[in-house]
Amino acid sequence: MSVITQTSPAAAQDAAPEKQWRRPSYWPFVVPALVVVLTIIIFPWLFTIWMSLNEWKVGAPTTFVGLSNYLRLPSDPRFIEAVGHTMVYTVLSVLLPLLFGTLAAVVFHQKFAGRGFLRGIFIMPMMATPVAIGLVWTMMFHPQLGVLNYLLSLVGIPPQLWVFHPATVIPSLVLVETWQWTPLVMLIVLGGLAAIPTEPYESAQIDGASFWQVFRFITLPLIMPFLFIAGMIRMIDAVKSFDIIFAITQGGPGSASETINLYLYSVAFAYYDIGYGSAIAVMFFLLIVALAAVMLYFRQRMLWTETGSDA
Repeated sequence: MSVITQTSPAAAQDAAPEKQWRRPSYWPFVVPALVVVLTIIIFPWLFTIWMSLNEWKVGAPTTFVGLSNYLRLPSDPRFIEAVGHTMVYTVLSVLLPLLFGTLAAVVFHQKFAGRGFLRGIFIMPMMATPVAIGLVWTMMFHPQLGVLNYLLSLVGIPPQLWVFHPATVIPSLVLVETWQWTPLVMLIVLGGLAAIPTEPYESAQIDGASFWQVFRFITLPLIMPFLFIAGMIRMIDAVKSFDIIFAITQGGPGSASETINLYLYSVAFAYYDIGYGSAIAVMFFLLIVALAAVMLYFRQRMLWTETGSDA
């Protein structure tokens, strides 16, 4: 005859082996990443901030001046002009690729013969290096020998000075930026168009909606998140653009196309004023963060509106 004994929960808990604290085993994998972040990102920025608080010219000792370099910025007309050039260049370099990239995506989303080949041709500009693009467009912008003025002469338009005139230099540079990065926007929007279900289009076709109505009330709202992503990528890239502008104009004529990036380069590496150049770099970084925060704010508002409309 067997006897069944029951053990109380407290006794079972006491009988269970006690768990001992163990040192996390993943630290050997985390430490290299922390070292890279501290060495490549954190330390350079801390050192830049420290340099911005000093008057430091190459070959001379450093002198702590506090916020004097930052207080000098609002009274620097060349810096104010560079900020204006940067904003105009950024706005145009975002809006035009978004417009033409969306148009190209709608066209290439249709089914027609040779679509894949034409897509490959269309995205070739974004594969070239910026310096090579700058050199090629410099020859195309030449007032006497450039192909652009030759094409204008075929339709009776007088030759233009393009990047050699202060009034047309920034629009000309934006033309290069649009030509190079419209394919990127097209690829992003094409991904959005491929993700749209076919049911709304079938319903619109049954209701007799026109092409513009379908695009306005179905396609555009559904691809808006993709347009926002493309716009943010283009904004961050355009506001810090350097290579294209430097290769074509070097900020000229005069300072008509000098953006913050080029002015920072001139101050730090042409005038060797490291302290003031570091202050410009810090303010430039804050400007990029502010622009990104504004776009994220509007993105959150758009998500809130979409959620509210669904409710």
